[in-house]
Amino acid sequence: MKGVLSGVRVLDFGRYIAGPYCAMLLGEFGAEVIRIEKRGGGEDRSQAPLTPSQDGGLFMQMNRNKRGMTLDPMTPEGQEVVRRLVSTADVVVANLPPQTLAAMRLDYESLAATKPDIILTMVTAYGRGGPYSDRVGFDGVGQVMSGAAYMTSDGDGERPYRFQAPWVDFGTALHCAYGTAMALMAKQQTGRGQVVEGALLATALTIGNGLLIEQEVLSIDRRPTGNRGQTAGPVDIFRTRDGWILAQVIGQPLFRRWANLMGEEHWLTDPRFRDDISRGEHGALISARMGDWCAERTSAEALEILGKASIPAAPVLKPQQALDDPHVKAMQFFERVDYPGLPRPAPLARTPAWLSQTPGAIRHRAPTLGEHTNSILAEIGYAPEEIARLRERGVV
Repeated sequence: MKGVLSGVRVLDFGRYIAGPYCAMLLGEFGAEVIRIEKRGGGEDRSQAPLTPSQDGGLFMQMNRNKRGMTLDPMTPEGQEVVRRLVSTADVVVANLPPQTLAAMRLDYESLAATKPDIILTMVTAYGRGGPYSDRVGFDGVGQVMSGAAYMTSDGDGERPYRFQAPWVDFGTALHCAYGTAMALMAKQQTGRGQVVEGALLATALTIGNGLLIEQEVLSIDRRPTGNRGQTAGPVDIFRTRDGWILAQVIGQPLFRRWANLMGEEHWLTDPRFRDDISRGEHGALISARMGDWCAERTSAEALEILGKASIPAAPVLKPQQALDDPHVKAMQFFERVDYPGLPRPAPLARTPAWLSQTPGAIRHRAPTLGEHTNSILAEIGYAPEEIARLRERGVV
């Protein structure tokens, strides 16, 4: 089955996550994506390496469904290759600083001079137009500047924690993929291209906007409470006899079920717990009671009882346990994909947006370094002897 974006060609000059994952999402739904790397490989290729050639798991996830070529776009011959590639493309994705884009002639003005209806999807750390615009940054920039790291501290605000999973990078990629899809729809209607821009800090501020609205309106100056929720309760991670579980009681119907489960109706009549915000303010008391209840049971026992009471709860899993979880297996959230040099196939997370008529799919593995350079150059008009000269001169 052809994907809904079949016929769209994307040039991916991205690195790490925000750009490459955006391009990958387009590729999941049928776009032809060409990953363009440095001659020695991009910085992200060897992060947490798994193979003798130092290819990493994150690269395998970010760059599936892509063809790959190497190129030095800073040479005159390399910029001619870029020009020819752009003339065949619909979208260019690049999470690079604006000055780098200009030096590589990947800025919108240069691209549009070659292909007037091109769409440039770009990602920066801070966005353009502010005092930090020329700074570079990774996912953590958004986490620490949005208030998220402070609010995820251990409870006294003295030791903020950065979340290990790069949610700001992934969120920015999702925003940019959405924006690119909108730009492609606009192009169908108007025939014009445009710039789609995302920023790490903008994503983090968006995801944390509710807390910031509360702060602006009420000047409440919330302090961190570790895993304990602040606007409902009990919301926390609790120790059981053999592990840890999460429980989240939000809203009066759930709180009533929780009080009935505890066999203690006084929770329902005490004015300290009259609504979610009050329960958040006195969350330590509720968490202590729930903690005592959990400590008397194994995780399996607690989850079984909470499940029957329709109270949201889940186990805290280690990475291997997440892979082995029976629901994860039954739902086939992962697809095992082989890659040269791997001792066993890699579990790649399938497309997490399920379309009933035009689903996304993992069609092939990520490319090895420069795997498709020759074939891509041939497609844009280079003869074999010209490709050989480009190799001799270190352009590809």
